[in-house]
Amino acid sequence: MVKLTDLPEYERDHLLSKNGRPLGPAAWTDLKKPVSDLRVALITTAGIHTRDADAFNFTDASYRPISKDQKASDIVMSHSSVNFDKSGFVEDINVVFPLDRIHELAKNKKLGSVADIHYSFMGAGLEPEAFEKTALQVAGLLKQDQVDAVLLTPV
Repeated sequence: MVKLTDLPEYERDHLLSKNGRPLGPAAWTDLKKPVSDLRVALITTAGIHTRDADAFNFTDASYRPISKDQKASDIVMSHSSVNFDKSGFVEDINVVFPLDRIHELAKNKKLGSVADIHYSFMGAGLEPEAFEKTALQVAGLLKQDQVDAVLLTPV
């Protein structure tokens, strides 16, 4: 883990400027059915995408869809930062995007089903408010896919 004191001044100042206001209370909802009946999607801020998709820019509020059948070997990461260690992702994509794990949970009847499409955003470059439009788009897509719950992997 990189310490602030180890970073160049411009990077340290950039990170310290991100000390924004709290987003507010978490919006919890009661489950309407057992976890073993839920349709689950993954959303990550790891900046991952398929090899044939456009790479993320540092200040990019867009998202990339990732099919539930996507092979891990065809997923790459365009998230780059001196503060971010990619070695876990390189060894096992499930560290940041546990697609294999949710498939196993569904196969073992611990989850109802796996969503057809999962979504990736680029974290760290923008304030949360910048994602409002694309987050609403993804919420609509999740509803179309009848997703009951999302596993968020913030990176």
